[in-house]
Amino acid sequence: MDYFPLFCQMKGRRVLVVGGGEVAERKLRLLLQAGAQIQLVGRELAPEVADWVNAGRLTWQAKEFDERQLADCWLAIAATDDQLLNERILAACNARQIWCNAVDDPDNASAILPAIIDRSPLLVAVSSAGQAPVLARLLREQLEANLPQKLGDLARLAGRLRSRVKLRFATLKARRRFWERFMVHPPLLAAFEQGGDVEAIADALLVEDDSPAMAGSVTLVGAGPGDPGLLTLKALQVIQSAEAVVYDKLVSDEVMNLVRRDADRHFVGKQRGFHSLPQEEINALLIRLARQGLRVVRLKGGDPFIFGRGGEEVEALQQAGIPVSVVPGVTAAIGCAAATRLPLTHRGVAQSVRFITATHKPGDPEPDWSHFRPGPETLVFYMGLSLRERISRLLLAQGFAPELPVALISCGTTPQQQVRHTTLAQLPRVGDDLPSPTLVIVGESSGLPMVD
Repeated sequence: MDYFPLFCQMKGRRVLVVGGGEVAERKLRLLLQAGAQIQLVGRELAPEVADWVNAGRLTWQAKEFDERQLADCWLAIAATDDQLLNERILAACNARQIWCNAVDDPDNASAILPAIIDRSPLLVAVSSAGQAPVLARLLREQLEANLPQKLGDLARLAGRLRSRVKLRFATLKARRRFWERFMVHPPLLAAFEQGGDVEAIADALLVEDDSPAMAGSVTLVGAGPGDPGLLTLKALQVIQSAEAVVYDKLVSDEVMNLVRRDADRHFVGKQRGFHSLPQEEINALLIRLARQGLRVVRLKGGDPFIFGRGGEEVEALQQAGIPVSVVPGVTAAIGCAAATRLPLTHRGVAQSVRFITATHKPGDPEPDWSHFRPGPETLVFYMGLSLRERISRLLLAQGFAPELPVALISCGTTPQQQVRHTTLAQLPRVGDDLPSPTLVIVGESSGLPMVD
């Protein structure tokens, strides 16, 4: 985060703007809308700026910048194309602990003025930290087109109801749930658009019995192999409405950054070589959280039902009488293969694909390796990095060719993604430098020329 986003109350507060041309005009308009007390310094004025001066909306001095003009200022804006002057203004502001914005000159600024979507009292600000202002403007235009004009009216109604909501609902959790229903209530939104009686609908919603909504539930959500762009829309909606999130080591930081900030987070490990909570304790945690009336998300790397023990958790929750649902995710084999342009099936090369877990629960029978036969099939071993020697030895014993291509994909779909290509015979000697999680993909398709 290059800049900390902050909305400031500028009403009646003094702002110095240096420069009165067209560049300054854009900033002055926003400051006037915010009710700032503006002192303008500059030799020339753009026509509209001159109109504001004549109307008494701001004070103008046809002078050069002087550090004494910063007295009692909360903010200074350098709206000039003179870099040396901008540097002087920034230095003077820094000495006085005053925020300084330099238009189109981020190197000489301590504050950035973002692109704004105004649905007052709702404001949306977009910033590129001064690096790509056109990109920020284009994004603002897209948001502007998709945000209804009536959002400000909805926010003002919510403001009028706040004291009543506090009286109606004793706990923060109950109030939050009311507001979440309020903001998406179809009859209320329709009344805003069509000119209906929004006050009456809000009153009815406020006294509505919300006890069914207060029941806890658990949703198992597939977080995919790491890239947050591979989350489904439904997965994103669910994790952003969760009140508690139970997650494991395979869920990337980028995905966790999408979880609402006020949600309780419970880390349970679940990666080979790391301390993790036993599955029975995870089941008990999910049940306990749901019985507290929380909307719980069990966030799992990949897909919950592909080596994610999701079936065990669903079974435990159903036996406890907890409502449970599942949102599928992109499993690691599919996501990582696509990210490296490795086709798991390919005409004339691989007619089928098999997903295999390289680990198993203590006490469970060993996988029956006699089922693996050479042929037009791709084998994908999950969590196979530490078992490369075993995979190589047992497949060779089943008659697989020593020169059969093998690909190892570490941290697939993420910026840390690494790929190693080798053969089945050489597999034990490749990959010591790779971090987990790593897939081991065995088959002719892993050596196709479309792969880097």
